[in-house]
Amino acid sequence: MKYAFIREHRHQHTFSRLCAVLGVSRSGYHDWLDRPESPRTQESKRLTAKIAYYHQRSRQNYGSPKIHKDLVAEGAACGVNRVARLMKAADIKSRMARKFVITTDSKNTLQPAPDLLQRRFTVDQPDTAWVSDTTFIPTREGWLYLAVLLDLFSRQVIGWAMGNRNDTELVQQALTMALWRRKKVDNLIVHSDQGSTYASTTYRQQLRENGLRCSMSRKGECLDNAVAESFFGSLKNELVHHEDYKTRAEAKQSLFEYIEVFYNRQRRHASLRYLAPVEYEARYASN
Repeated sequence: MKYAFIREHRHQHTFSRLCAVLGVSRSGYHDWLDRPESPRTQESKRLTAKIAYYHQRSRQNYGSPKIHKDLVAEGAACGVNRVARLMKAADIKSRMARKFVITTDSKNTLQPAPDLLQRRFTVDQPDTAWVSDTTFIPTREGWLYLAVLLDLFSRQVIGWAMGNRNDTELVQQALTMALWRRKKVDNLIVHSDQGSTYASTTYRQQLRENGLRCSMSRKGECLDNAVAESFFGSLKNELVHHEDYKTRAEAKQSLFEYIEVFYNRQRRHASLRYLAPVEYEARYASN
């Protein structure tokens, strides 16, 4: 609208020049200023403020579909298309994703386990299949390595470990946490790539001792472990790429908060009907 343009640019150009260029009168502009906002405009302002709140709460990661779910959850009556329009008008955008680089050292894995998962990433109950992977986080002190296990049912991170070395002890610590959290499990699939840490004798022995079935992706087929890779892609794009960790201790605290507070308990997942993993499992248990 012309009047809104004049109000926005009055400090950049003279008032009389703006009126002349846009072909409006001074009196018309002042009448517009004194006119009360329509109920629709007032509601749009309130919605935009809520959108900005939920956008910040999501670490600036959510787009219009997930923010719309947050608004509906609090009782707001609005459509996802309106949320998208308001976000565009207010220049509220989700963070841009970067390409996630996959690095797996499998050249020395002579006897990999068979691929029991076969890219079946949807299961109908918890503790049917877990997926595992490791990645590295840059800090000014050097690399910090992170190993995780996710339950395919809810995408919840059920086990994780961090350390200065990407070794077998790291992935065993993550597995130990998952076993402690899930208590009694038996005969479930634990899937990973063919990395040397997962192919080690001690790691595979730990699986056998706990009644777990070892499964590995085919060599060079990163999509065989797509869910774990997707988690690390989210972690890097939503957190790590926007940080400059001075120490490994600082990175550990940040990663802990992302995994346990945000990802597991707050972050909405489109594949889980826009619920967070912990809530998704809780609803399954209650039913």
